[in-house]
Amino acid sequence: MSQTFTIFRREFAGYFATPVAYVFLVMTFTIFRREFAGYFATPVAYVFLVIFLVFAATLTFQLGNFFERGQADLASFFMWHPWLYLFLIPAISMRLWSEERKQGTIELFLTLPIGLGQAVLGKFLAAWAFTGVALALTFPIWLTVNWLGTPDNGVILSGYAGSLLMAGGILAIGACISATTKNQVIAFVVTAAVAFLFTVSGTAVVLNFFSGWAPEWFTEAIRSFSFLTHFNAMNRGVIDIKDVFFFSSLIALFLFANAIVVDIKKAG
Repeated sequence: MSQTFTIFRREFAGYFATPVAYVFLVMTFTIFRREFAGYFATPVAYVFLVIFLVFAATLTFQLGNFFERGQADLASFFMWHPWLYLFLIPAISMRLWSEERKQGTIELFLTLPIGLGQAVLGKFLAAWAFTGVALALTFPIWLTVNWLGTPDNGVILSGYAGSLLMAGGILAIGACISATTKNQVIAFVVTAAVAFLFTVSGTAVVLNFFSGWAPEWFTEAIRSFSFLTHFNAMNRGVIDIKDVFFFSSLIALFLFANAIVVDIKKAG
């Protein structure tokens, strides 16, 4: 283990031995800052935040029976996130690249002194940060449960981390799909459909359907691809490396596909 860490430390330090890593980070941050500020340049961002907070509060306190349950936790808050994100996250991601293609500015954008990877990563991080702002603004719900009782705030923090990772996964999917079309509505619908499949694959209805005739390993494989499987584990306060790896790998895979699609469209 010590040898592995030594090699890791040497290789990691090697990236910063030349200006290349710093240039990559600076240019990525430049794109991030431009895109993140762009969300708040119009009233759309504020409308989205209000809609998200209203839906989150309504689902938690009304449909989630927050007060009737009599438990000091945020289970009734987080249980709705996978379904809430099916509509709200695609609404964020649908414009990431389709807007650039529709206005014909994608070619101009990519002629700037930035790399394709920096552009893809910067846009994604800006959208993810905006989602993080939306999540952070739900802090009154957290304050409410702490005022009413003594919840396990570690579990709540784990739930927020899982929610943010899941949102990142859907955003990465949406960014990739957004790069394939000029139509934001198509990008929205397709992203919502793909995210829906990733979500329902872990529900009892789907698993029972396959368990009746498919091998157990196949059913387990389907379950392992579900957002619910990995998010629910973190929602219970269990931060397992396999759940973090799942969302991280999903983000990396679709951002890589995003870069390939943009590069193909640019060449075409």
